[in-house]
Amino acid sequence: MNEKFEFGPEASEPSGNLVYIRRVELDSLPDDVRKQVPDADALYAVHGADGERLALVKDRSMAFMLARQNELTPVSVH
Repeated sequence: MNEKFEFGPEASEPSGNLVYIRRVELDSLPDDVRKQVPDADALYAVHGADGERLALVKDRSMAFMLARQNELTPVSVH
């Protein structure tokens, strides 16, 4: 448990392809978006490192899959 582990140079450099996945309550979204998903109570947003919303999807696993398919590294945000 106290063994030293070398992560390598890539571990100390910030990842340029990191995206953040977070749950978004439907009532915080515009009416036109809410009308497109009447059976949902929330969506999941994929955000870039700068905070820009890149995508909205119906479930968390889809958000992670979308990120990985686009060679991005998803991280969950609460």
